[in-house]
Amino acid sequence: MTSAPEVSGPAGASRRSLLVGGALLAAGLLTSGSPAALAAPRYEAARTGAGAGAAARTVFRPVPVARADELVVPKGYVADVIARWGDPVRSSAPRRGTAPATPAEQAEQVGSHHHGVHVVPLAPGPGGERRGLLVLAHESADELPPAAPPATAMAAQGLTVVAVASGPHDGGAWRTVASRFNRRITATTPVRLTGPAAGTGAGSGTRTSGARGVVAPGALGVTPWGTVLAAEENANAFFGTDDPAWRRSETDVRHGFSATGFGRPWHTEDPRFDLASDRARPEHFGWIVEVDPHDPASVPAKRTALGRFPHGSATVSEADGRIIVHTTDAEDGEYAYRFTGSAPWRRLRAEGLDPLDHGTLEVARLAADGTGEWIPLTHGSGPLTPANGWRDQADILVRARLAADAVGATPLARPERIAVHPTTADVYLALAGGVAGGGCGAGGADGCAPGASPHGGVVRLRPAPDGPAAARDFSWETFLTGNDPRATPEGAFAHPKGLWFDASGVLWISTGIPGRLLGGADGPVGRLGNNALLAADPETGEVRRFLTAPRGAEVTGVAASADGATLFVNIQHPGRRTATAAPDRERPGAVSTWPDRTPDGPPRSATVAVRRA
Repeated sequence: MTSAPEVSGPAGASRRSLLVGGALLAAGLLTSGSPAALAAPRYEAARTGAGAGAAARTVFRPVPVARADELVVPKGYVADVIARWGDPVRSSAPRRGTAPATPAEQAEQVGSHHHGVHVVPLAPGPGGERRGLLVLAHESADELPPAAPPATAMAAQGLTVVAVASGPHDGGAWRTVASRFNRRITATTPVRLTGPAAGTGAGSGTRTSGARGVVAPGALGVTPWGTVLAAEENANAFFGTDDPAWRRSETDVRHGFSATGFGRPWHTEDPRFDLASDRARPEHFGWIVEVDPHDPASVPAKRTALGRFPHGSATVSEADGRIIVHTTDAEDGEYAYRFTGSAPWRRLRAEGLDPLDHGTLEVARLAADGTGEWIPLTHGSGPLTPANGWRDQADILVRARLAADAVGATPLARPERIAVHPTTADVYLALAGGVAGGGCGAGGADGCAPGASPHGGVVRLRPAPDGPAAARDFSWETFLTGNDPRATPEGAFAHPKGLWFDASGVLWISTGIPGRLLGGADGPVGRLGNNALLAADPETGEVRRFLTAPRGAEVTGVAASADGATLFVNIQHPGRRTATAAPDRERPGAVSTWPDRTPDGPPRSATVAVRRA
């Protein structure tokens, strides 16, 4: 880990130089002191340069574009590498070696391809704020040669819950620790399906008997009652068949199922993933999953009321006491969705009901004039009737893509993460880049779907000024454009995939420039170097780069410790093929050796805990 230079903030410091310093100050990363002091609302004073001492505080210079195989943070900060792929979760687990782990070993180790991250405080008060449960989503198995066999790959996916701690005896560094809460959830862990589409095989409900596995989870969200939501994304990638007689149905085609999967299907290992088998269970995957980190014996619940598709987000907010979950379908040309609870969540829980089982799934329609609406996907509403082949609400939820097609939802340029502003309720949508189904082309002509461009951007959806946050009407606008030639060198980015708001209202943007474009100095995004984490001011649109990733890696999930003094950032698949280099069996570290720096060992996904030195 290296650091970029820093500058101090004298009285004459410019507003631009103070922007990110103010953002991090609000998050507790630029100061020290009691948790109460860190929680003070300092964002506005620091951002404007007003307020006693604001200009005199040390601020960092945004880190420059990087191409080296390093994780770079500003000078004055350190990044503790924790929870590497293969690190033990239980004391009985071996530490990962250079060869692929066995399935049993991997099931007791931290998974691969870190995506979403959340930190759950273990205890209230000052002591608890330096301890917590780190929850990680593992989107895929490592693809570096030699590739893991299917059974090991199934154990590398899913979720990790592992305790973390930071104390004065080790200089404040974060580390994973043994705990009764530590657990792994994999593609074979028993799960349960709940809500309207949970059935026994009769009608259109999904067959729930023997349901197992959380597959390809990406984004994480957290509920007001303390559970974590995990968004299953590309689960269709792992289905396939060798049966030449198998034919795809309309639903199979629309939901991306094919005989070959995405190149490494699991059907030879487990008949649940063999599309030609009567034991195939594609309807068990593609949901948002609720997990209780505080109860290691709890069974993960797949909440079918939130719809089935490759979820790119699971962002939780409240409106008038009702739960709101924003999500996306994370492929080019797909849609943004919202689940709105039917009643205040406290009332539902008091009545013994699960708030995520009772509500309405909606899909976004955005007009070229900057207006939009959330359209309910409700049986009997609009075209979603028995006369048009829709049997019941369960049918709509299982075939959510087709239902969204039917009501005229707006195709988007690969919608990924959604973040909701903590005070304004404005909704920010990351578009990773594409042509939104082919209707716009690379130029983003007038009337195109928002964000239709090869390099993506961030779109802002705003509820009516005088209306409730849960209202179905909204306005929309482009907030930031990827690879914008007008962007400052310290704020330029492309292919945003992750968005997260800290408590003060600073928007953190993590990028996922595809490997085929990384490292090519002459390519369309060559000037941007490695992927990065940036901080944006929602009021002005100013952006500053805070962290750059090692070669081949994406920056994925972001979260903060309870006291706001540490930022937890996931680094996914370092060492993946780039425009200029590729790993192979003899040279697994040809692109990257981060974080272990061992020449014969592969790079590893990991979490970094960024804090003041």
